[in-house]
Amino acid sequence: MAWEEWEQLKAGAADRHSTRMQLNHVPTDPGMSNTYGDLVAGHKDLEAVGKAAHDLFQDFTTYSGHARAASEAAAGGLKGEGFALGAALDHVTERWGEQSKTLLDACAHISNHLRFTKNQHAADDSYIAGAVSSIALLDEGFDDRKGH
Repeated sequence: MAWEEWEQLKAGAADRHSTRMQLNHVPTDPGMSNTYGDLVAGHKDLEAVGKAAHDLFQDFTTYSGHARAASEAAAGGLKGEGFALGAALDHVTERWGEQSKTLLDACAHISNHLRFTKNQHAADDSYIAGAVSSIALLDEGFDDRKGH
């Protein structure tokens, strides 16, 4: 392929696609803001997730405890009557307790982490505000000394 032919092909492609080709850019949806990407999590979103995790922890603790107690009672009754199903239900109840603890630990971890994150961001905001304020005071003092 000759150099001139290559240049013509490039120019033709540029003419056909110049308005459609965008590199390093996420096209903005007319109904959306001018932010890049599609994952946005605001304070209210994170607060809702934390509350849902806390509520699940509270509710699941209550209802799981009732289910576990009822299953243990049923397993004990069946075992007392000599049914092999009693031992199997006892095993299921034990596994239920282990899995419930895992779920409750995860809910607590999510809720606690979001609470910690909220507090840490508040502390960071306060620190940054103080640092910017002190820089502004230093700049004002610097300007006054120079006569500006």
